[in-house]
Formats: sequence, C-alpha cells, structure tokens
Amino acid sequence: MNYIQQLGQNAARAKKQIAGCPTGEKNRILTEIAAILRANASEILKANEQDIAQAKSNGISDTMIDRLRLTMERIDGIADACLKLTDLEDPVGEVIEGSTRPNGMKITKIRVPMGVIGIIFESRPDVTVDAAALCIKSGNAAILRGGKEAFHSNCKLMELMREAVAKCGYDKDMIQLVEDTSREVSTQMMRANDSIDVLIPRGGAGLIQAVVQNATVPVIETGTGNCHIYVDETADLAMAVQITDNGKTQRPSVCNALETCLVHEAVAEQFLPMLQQKLEEHQVEIRGCERTRQILGDSVIPATEEDYATEFLDYIISIRVVSSVDEAIQHISKYSTGHSECIITESYRNAEKFQKEVDSACVYVNCSTRFTDGGEFGLGAEIGISTQKLHARGPMGLREMTTMKYLICGDGQIR
Repeated sequence: MNYIQQLGQNAARAKKQIAGCPTGEKNRILTEIAAILRANASEILKANEQDIAQAKSNGISDTMIDRLRLTMERIDGIADACLKLTDLEDPVGEVIEGSTRPNGMKITKIRVPMGVIGIIFESRPDVTVDAAALCIKSGNAAILRGGKEAFHSNCKLMELMREAVAKCGYDKDMIQLVEDTSREVSTQMMRANDSIDVLIPRGGAGLIQAVVQNATVPVIETGTGNCHIYVDETADLAMAVQITDNGKTQRPSVCNALETCLVHEAVAEQFLPMLQQKLEEHQVEIRGCERTRQILGDSVIPATEEDYATEFLDYIISIRVVSSVDEAIQHISKYSTGHSECIITESYRNAEKFQKEVDSACVYVNCSTRFTDGGEFGLGAEIGISTQKLHARGPMGLREMTTMKYLICGDGQIR
C-alpha cells in the first residue's frame, strides 16, 4: 500500500461519518475551526514566515509571495469564510426534482456528497482552509496536496483544523494533508481511482495541464485566467479607467485579474492617456499594439502574440486598439482561457451582443472581473473557478461539490 492509498483508506472510513453528519454538526465543526485559527494566529504566522523566507531565498517574485503571505487580516478573513459557510444552506439531501411514473413508481432526485475529493493546489495557504471547509459542509472527505512553497503554513493550518474536528467528536481524517510533496506522490494521487472519487487542480496552467494529462481519476478542471476588458466607443471613460485599474492592480496575482485591455479606436486617443496615468500609480508595465504606442509613446513595449496569450499574474497589461465590438470578441475568442471578460459600454445592444457571444464562464457589463469569486457571488468560499463545461462552470461552491442520486419507491412494480 503506497502513501496515497493509506490516506485514501483513512478517508474512506471518515467519509461515511461526514456524509451522514447533520447540518448543525457540520456548522459546529466549522465554527470550531474558525475559533481555533483565530486563537492560534501567531503560530500560523510563524509557520508562514518560514515559507516566506524560503520563497525569498529561492527568488520567487513579489506578486507570487503575496499569494503565499498570511497576515492577521487574512487569517481573520479565512476564519470569517468558515463562518459564512455556516449561514449557507446545506446542499446534501436537497430535492432537485421528483415525479410519479404512470405505473405509480415515485422517483426523487437529490444531492449527495461525492465521497473523497482530492485537491492539488499551489502556493496559497488560504486554499487549505477553504477547501477543507467546503468539503466538510458538503459532506465530503478531503485529501489536500498543497505546493512545497506553503508547506509549513499548510501543515500548521491542517494540524489546527484536525484538532478542531476531533474536539467536536468526529474523525479528524475527514480532512488530510499530503505531507510528501514529491512528484511521485503527486502522480500516485492522480491515479488513485480506488481512493479518490474526483480530483480538482487549482493553480497555474502548468499544474492544471499536468493533472488533466496524467490523471486517471475524474478531474474537474479549474482554469487559468487570461481575462479581458473591452472599452466600447460608448463607454463612460472615467468608469472604464477605474474598473480597468481595479481589475489589474487590486490583486494582480489572482486568476480573475485583468491581463488585456481592448479599446475601441474612436475613444483610444482620449482613454489610453487616462488609463496610463492611473496605471503609473502602480508602475504597471504596458505592452501595446502599434496604435497604442503611437498614442502613448515609446515607453510602451511592443506587444507580441505571446503577450496577448499570457496570464501575467503581475503588474503587466497588454493593450490593443480595435475597430469594433466584433473585433474585440474575435480577439477574446482567440486568446481567452474562458474565465472572465468584461465590456464597458452604455450601449444595451453591444452589452447584449458581448454577453451572448463571448464564451467564458463569467461575462461582465460595467463591473470588475475581480468579482469572479465564490464569496462575491454569495456562494461562500469556493474550491476554484471552473472553465470547463461538464459538471460545473464558474465559481465552484457547495452545490458544485455534490453529485446526484435517484431514489425510487414503488409498491410491487415489475418490468
């Protein structure tokens, strides 16, 4: 029996307990987790500092270190996310639909847990808590494999959460951390069909593709975010500046941050200097098309095809001037990863066209792509943003962590 199989055996035992756990008890566990995280915040920060120091010595960029860093405020936010889940309706047992067949047989379709969910993610330690909490509330056991960059933070967070579960009188193996971050164990996890019911990768394109290409366990693919904003010829330009700045600079290291700004040629000369002035406050590097460079000058780096296809996750933005909403949609269709796109417009017709024709999980009109988030959608903490079309798409909250079961009742019917 290999390492993952052992974790899977533990999870198989625990999943029966969490699957049948009443809503009130699941909420009690989550409340205890929130309390223990707050009470031990100093220990968590001490562990996180070890990871930060290691990241700096390895030359990891400042924006990626921001993904890794925990603060008192962020720990409070993580604890609050657990408590917010207690306010949300428990999806387990929800009746989706029902019918009575002509022969009198009654059929009911309900939500049930998936079983054991494996989650492979990178450097954000907050995901450790979000994922565990979502699995608990949705009645699933969880096996979590974080990146080695956040190893000390993840170990401390999991230690505390398991302590909270045990304090509530339940099997702490309902949530487990893979403490061996080797590639061999990661591969074991991807092929553990006998131990894991579904696998969810959360991270950069490299991680996601590695899981999709190598896993034999069913995968729900969360997506990278090459997100776009299109500033239409009818746009409120002051609004466009604020929304573009928010989408790019509020937290550039996350998947719903903007990477490309498309601007209608009719407003480019007026809008682009306004945007440049705002982005300079954050020292954002601009890579633009030839028309963008004509308007903004040689400080703009010539944009390449690769730039338009890149999720920068940094203070870098690519800009292209287009002739119409159709050209903007064509650009997005070519380069988008299907995550989140936005149009700034006062034209109802163009807004409707954009939302109808852009094939992404989330399509916005006159508001920031930074809202693509389970909490902002009222779903509570989310396991990731799915850019695929099977099972789940967009922010994956509690309902997306369940599957369906048919209950059939009769009184002697035969076929």
